[in-house]
Amino acid sequence: MKQPIQVSAPWRDLARFITQLQPDKLAVLVDENTHALCYPIIKEYFPAHKLIQISSGEIHKTIETCSSIWQALTDAQFSRHSLLVNLGGGVIGDMGGFCASTYKRGIRFINIPTTLLAQVDASVGGKLGIDFGGFKNQIGVFQIPDLVFAHPVFLKSLPEAELRSGFAEVIKHALISDTAWWNELSQKAWQNQDWEKHIRLSIALKERITTEDPTEKGIRKVLNFGHTLGHAIESLLLNTERKLLHGEAIAVGMVLASLLSQKKAGLSEAEGIAIRQYIASQFSLPRFSEEEIRQIIALAHQDKKNQQGIIKMVLLEGIGKPVFDIAVSEQEIAEVFQ
Repeated sequence: MKQPIQVSAPWRDLARFITQLQPDKLAVLVDENTHALCYPIIKEYFPAHKLIQISSGEIHKTIETCSSIWQALTDAQFSRHSLLVNLGGGVIGDMGGFCASTYKRGIRFINIPTTLLAQVDASVGGKLGIDFGGFKNQIGVFQIPDLVFAHPVFLKSLPEAELRSGFAEVIKHALISDTAWWNELSQKAWQNQDWEKHIRLSIALKERITTEDPTEKGIRKVLNFGHTLGHAIESLLLNTERKLLHGEAIAVGMVLASLLSQKKAGLSEAEGIAIRQYIASQFSLPRFSEEEIRQIIALAHQDKKNQQGIIKMVLLEGIGKPVFDIAVSEQEIAEVFQ
């Protein structure tokens, strides 16, 4: 199913779309950051609505937060004809969409992504969910939002670390799809990128892939390049002083995946070096102890692409040429960490 997506459209188009849906009730989900920085920009374009605020951060992407959202909808007597607008980054979009998709067996929802990460990746494709038991996105569903309304104006409110985190997903999209795109972006530092162009290219790529394979049975798996180990690293460090943003962890995952791609998939040494040098120039790459590496490998066994206890990864035959379902051993992973 192709999903409606608008990039840089006038705000009145959003208001018109909501009016056309004719919801009996409307709620806008925010966290403390989007309430202060993003909600004031567009609140006048919403009809009468209930504001639901949750705490920001991956640490709050839990069933307990979902319970508070469901309770707020229940207390306000929302029906199956109601609408939830998710105004925020990936956590808000993932969790708000999950809550909407499960409340009364599903109400309509709109995603208004406010971070680069959400605009280029998380808000598109209908993957929704929450973390559980220390594992990222362990509980969730596939459900396409009624609209994704992406606007670069929100990027002005982002801390530099958040903007750079989102850039990791742009790098991923270029590496799995287009040598020319990769060559162009890798000539510039992250601060000097054309964000609106990258948003449009990323959305077009992800929309094409997710329309072809909505429930990740095949080609959609390539969107997980760098994520098998990146998610494991993110989970390991989540509640520590070394906590990484999602994109920072994915950057590490792509470095490791490039090394595995040389060993397992035929990526040339020159391309592998180019990938690693560019990512290392844009991100700070942490070191890991032998014990941490063992824990990361254990966490990687929870990845949803695995089969029969075998870790399966997305690798590159070349830049723009991803392959998926490549079996990788624990020993091979340990070696590339070294």
